[in-house]
Amino acid sequence: MERAILRKIHRTFAILATLLIATFWSSTLISELFLSEQAVVVVKQSIIYGVFVLIIAMIATGATGAKMAGKAKHPKILAKKFRMPFIAANGLFILLPCAFYLADKASHLAFDTNFYIVQIVELVVGACNLFLMILSIRDGLSIRKPK
Repeated sequence: MERAILRKIHRTFAILATLLIATFWSSTLISELFLSEQAVVVVKQSIIYGVFVLIIAMIATGATGAKMAGKAKHPKILAKKFRMPFIAANGLFILLPCAFYLADKASHLAFDTNFYIVQIVELVVGACNLFLMILSIRDGLSIRKPK
């Protein structure tokens, strides 16, 4: 695949993934702090639907990034490669189970202590992933070759 096309695909999916994470995080925070329990239910269910798009975006971002990076030794490319396993592990082992757990609890209107503990974990880890994604986008933009 032509490098310019690969770069555009990578950029598109990286931005999509970052925007989805930011949307999930901010809609969770807003619904929890300012909206009704029913709004929280809707947000949690919407996140479950959106997480499948996020998974595709993250896979596409990682695959295209790995293909473009190859065996590069540039420090910013190495930093991006270093971050990806943490982002993926956080998403797969913490955020995804949290999302399903919280959606299930919310669908039963079970807003108990366990719900809020898991919600706090999800918000903290989600913020970490969002920060790591933004750092990777920043690094990616800074290493583009001049035209």
